Amino acid sequence: MNTPAFSQPLRGIVPPLVTPLAARDELDRAALARIIERMIEGGVAGIFVLGTTGEAPALDYRLRYELVEAAAEIIAGRVPMLVGVTDPSLTESLDLAQHAAANRAAAIVAAPPYYFPLQQRDLVRYFSQLAEQSPLPLFLYNMPACVKIDISVETTEACTRLANVCGVKDSGGNLEHYRRLLELRSLRPDWTFLIGPEHLLAESVLLGGDGGVNGGANLHPRLFVDWFAAAVANDSNRIHQLGDQVRLLGQIYRQADEFMAVVRGLKCALSVAGLCDNRLAEPIQPCDAVAREKIVAIVEQLGLLAAASRT
Repeated sequence: MNTPAFSQPLRGIVPPLVTPLAARDELDRAALARIIERMIEGGVAGIFVLGTTGEAPALDYRLRYELVEAAAEIIAGRVPMLVGVTDPSLTESLDLAQHAAANRAAAIVAAPPYYFPLQQRDLVRYFSQLAEQSPLPLFLYNMPACVKIDISVETTEACTRLANVCGVKDSGGNLEHYRRLLELRSLRPDWTFLIGPEHLLAESVLLGGDGGVNGGANLHPRLFVDWFAAAVANDSNRIHQLGDQVRLLGQIYRQADEFMAVVRGLKCALSVAGLCDNRLAEPIQPCDAVAREKIVAIVEQLGLLAAASRT
């Protein structure tokens, strides 16, 4: 493509959608609808399907394609849908990008291919090929904890020359790295800069970021939408007040074992709130009874406890 992918940045909260499961490799469509409707009613700016929070690498390809179709049907164009296409195979990523385009997605999101160790020059070539061949705009997804390589600021800068790249989703957790990424806005004012770690949302917006891809917004979308708005308004009292609630929600992730603690804790909390089952994609296992009891108490403090969980 010869023109920028987006004319202006996407601003706000773009939750990374969980994948509610009814059984192994079986999508719970009713739960999916409940969660998506809750997000849209909560004022989110978009929805990110097939990310880390959605357990994408653990889902079979049939289910990934089904999820894109089902989510698109429920969203029905009310907010932009972003689709994760991260895969060790460029061909698989491009095939999923085609499927996303056929289902009215607004953009794709890709972290570096995992398994084989790569260098930064490999990432530039990979993202160049993906951007040039994708029918949709591309967000770079920096997720070093999972794919074991950081997309450097220099590599990101090289990607500013790719017209079909539209921004960055940074989950590295390093605000100095994020600040340096924001300096690239001078090269691409149309780019969107989103942050992953939810406890950094307000600070990232105050630095000039465009919003967050925050897993907790599956459970409490309005909290994150309001926190983002407070940061945009630079309302320090409101930032502090809502930040306390975000930190309370973050305690959910500390109750699960370290392995995939965020996803395990979040799925447990969503089940406590009556939104979906706590089933996870293999080999990840649900929280144990002790952790669940603690999560029930936190969800109750947040005012989100389902009636069934009170008995």
